[in-house]
Amino acid sequence: MENLIQIFNKIDSIVWGAPLLILLVGTGIYLTLRLKCLQIIKLPLALKYLFSKEDEDSSGKGDVTSFQALCTALAATIGTGNIVGVATAIKAGGPGALFWMWMAAFFGMATKYAEGLLAVKYRVIDKNGQMSGGPMYYIERGLKNKWMAKLFAIFGIGVAYFGIGTFAQINAITESLKDSYNVPTITTGFIITCLVALVTLGGIKSIAKVSEKVVPFMAIMYIVATLIILVVNIKLVPAALVLVIKSAFTPSAAVGGFLGATVKQAIQNGVARGVFSNESGLGSAPIAAAAAKTKSCVRQGLISMTGTFIDTIIVCTMTGLTLILTGAWKSNLAGAAMTNAAFTQGMPIEVLGKFIITVGLMFFAFTTILGWNYYGERCAEYLFGVKGIKPYRYIFIAIVAVGGLSILKLDLIWIIADIVNGLMAIPNLIALVGLSPVVIHETKLYFEKLKSEESPEDEEIIMSKAL
Repeated sequence: MENLIQIFNKIDSIVWGAPLLILLVGTGIYLTLRLKCLQIIKLPLALKYLFSKEDEDSSGKGDVTSFQALCTALAATIGTGNIVGVATAIKAGGPGALFWMWMAAFFGMATKYAEGLLAVKYRVIDKNGQMSGGPMYYIERGLKNKWMAKLFAIFGIGVAYFGIGTFAQINAITESLKDSYNVPTITTGFIITCLVALVTLGGIKSIAKVSEKVVPFMAIMYIVATLIILVVNIKLVPAALVLVIKSAFTPSAAVGGFLGATVKQAIQNGVARGVFSNESGLGSAPIAAAAAKTKSCVRQGLISMTGTFIDTIIVCTMTGLTLILTGAWKSNLAGAAMTNAAFTQGMPIEVLGKFIITVGLMFFAFTTILGWNYYGERCAEYLFGVKGIKPYRYIFIAIVAVGGLSILKLDLIWIIADIVNGLMAIPNLIALVGLSPVVIHETKLYFEKLKSEESPEDEEIIMSKAL
């Protein structure tokens, strides 16, 4: 097993080497500049759209509301990356990894906006009457490159089957329940498999209904719990923030169970885990965005953008600060066990901390499984047509059952997830750069129209300029 881990580690270092990191962050920086920092300027409007019910009664085509589409995307993104991923990043890269997660998220918001916009603009209706969209469609219909679209879809199924969608989530649930309440792994795996089968066989509407209810509940519960810890330890927060920023640019010395980390390790782990958590640039979230009932691709792009903000800027930050100020990052623990220790130590009531992490991890991981089932399903539908949907679902459920046996080691699971994530991101990022003129054009048209609707005088000025 150790030799296998070493082999996959080498593959991972190649996939997540400088070229992909530059392409990933570079795409976000490029879009940020072209869109004139839209993720800052238009964030209030995006949050307003998020909580607006306007689209629910609109005549926009789609299968679910914009809020349900976002919840489906958040179901896939707010998961073990927020609990296990942050802990793994800090364990390997030191506190500075959190800073690089912020950077990846900031520029990733512009990337996520472009993904959501293009998903709606180039979506189609399949033979079952459902909306299909995402990178495979905007690569084929926008870039006119069918082989690269197929490549994305193949990698997408790989991530759903062997990456974020199954093993990483199931391992997190089974190990957490085993460590906290001594629940047998096989029992947990069996229950998860049955629940996944019940929900996923119902398709996007079933997944969206569950996500719409579970995602807001689990996010609020987790945020409140971390806020309690941060408030109780408020005096330690400034020092924790200083350590994060300092460690981002200088090597972190070994302390306790932490072996030390270079700046390169902080950047690599921060960006990789940040992408694993919020999925900006990965090409997954636009698959859910394409199902939204909306008449405007720009509006959906703005709503999609808030997913990265909620996931990383809010949830991951709170997890990271909790790990740092409680000192859990210095321990010999890793993954969920580290976060569990931080919450147990940080909460005024010890038992409550363990309960929140265990229950939170269960909800986070379970909804991530649901979201990724849908992503992989749309990729299968693109490659094989509607006849490929049922076989895909049955294979997915079977892999969930195998994952419940916890055969693979945690280290190997995360390495495999990183590799397939990186491979999936490459064709999507190339498409985002290639289609950036479309994103800029649609954005300009939308806000010019919005401005003219708010002010008739502005409309007259626009018309006079046009003449």
